[in-house]
Amino acid sequence: TGASLAELAGVVQKLPQVLVNVPVADRIAVSESDDVARAVNAVEEELGESGRVLLRPSGTEQLVRVMVEAPTQEQADRVAHQLAGVVAAVG
Repeated sequence: TGASLAELAGVVQKLPQVLVNVPVADRIAVSESDDVARAVNAVEEELGESGRVLLRPSGTEQLVRVMVEAPTQEQADRVAHQLAGVVAAVG
């Protein structure tokens, strides 16, 4: 593009981010859960283009990491803990 890294970084909008580590007995069950998939889809629909969601099983611990970026810290906290509750119930 010919733009410097500083110019490109200036275009990126930083959003509030929340990371919740959810202890689970079965990381695979969480990955394959329809309930978790529905909850993630609902949150992605709520956030639209203004945020993102990432659920990732830990490679070394019995955890699923729930990361949410949203326009406000309040929304990021609420949504991350909502998803963490679904993950905990399944896992």
